[in-house]
Amino acid sequence: MNGSVLSKIESLYPTLSKSHKRIADYILQNYEKAAFLTAARLGEETGISVSTVVRFATHMGYEGYPEFQEALQETVKGKLTSTQRMKVAEPRLQGANLLETTMRRDMDMIKETLANISQEDFDGAARAINEANHIYIIGVRSAASLASFMYFYFRQVYSEVRLITTNSSSEMFEELFRVGPDDVCIVATFPRYSTSVYKMALYAHEKGAKLVAITDNSHAPIASIADHLLIARSTMASYIDSLVAPLSLINALILSASGGRRDDAMENFSELEKVWQKYNVYENLEQTGGDSGEKGGPHGK
Repeated sequence: MNGSVLSKIESLYPTLSKSHKRIADYILQNYEKAAFLTAARLGEETGISVSTVVRFATHMGYEGYPEFQEALQETVKGKLTSTQRMKVAEPRLQGANLLETTMRRDMDMIKETLANISQEDFDGAARAINEANHIYIIGVRSAASLASFMYFYFRQVYSEVRLITTNSSSEMFEELFRVGPDDVCIVATFPRYSTSVYKMALYAHEKGAKLVAITDNSHAPIASIADHLLIARSTMASYIDSLVAPLSLINALILSASGGRRDDAMENFSELEKVWQKYNVYENLEQTGGDSGEKGGPHGK
């Protein structure tokens, strides 16, 4: 809980008033539930007025209850099981237009990511990728899709790219054991954070490789060892974590990094186009006559 809202509550507990201690006790004992309660509902649960709940949030150092609640949600969402996630999300999703609600939340996550991301870390990550002898990309479970996306595009520009998406710790170490100081390791990790992924990141860090971490907040386990920390906001919708903002960030990272290898990229794509056309890799319907063409492009699936 180091650095989390829960640790703040614990450290400030001796200074709290009787009513504030009642709120603190409830949160510390029921943080999985408390994180998703409105100020009014938290007041009902503790027998404390809404205004006192709001003052409690400001006493913790937050501008208001919404900011306090968001910090609490960030702290606990990595601890919740899938069943707990579904239970706490049900009240928010019942009766909602799921299409509109989900897409608007994704849009908000992209805006928040853009507003808070470190440009210095972003530029440093792009440079580290360009300067590396080998690029290792790690992501498991839901983050495996992000890792695979990066691998698909980076391998078309860089010659030494390796993808690690296995859940087997032994296979992970076998893939990564040659990593060294001249390499970069890009790790995507989101709640619930994978222990094996953290171990791989720590191993690469100890071997001297540059570590680019793509995660959801500065309190994530990997944050403390990252050379370049890229925070992409992710919101919990039932048992699903939205990865829209992380994918948008990854799009920008691919463009920024490969922009530094423009000549190599153009040469590679030129050769690939010849191969795609020669072996009919992609099908393209010509506009005249509806005949099937033989041309392809780099974005075929």
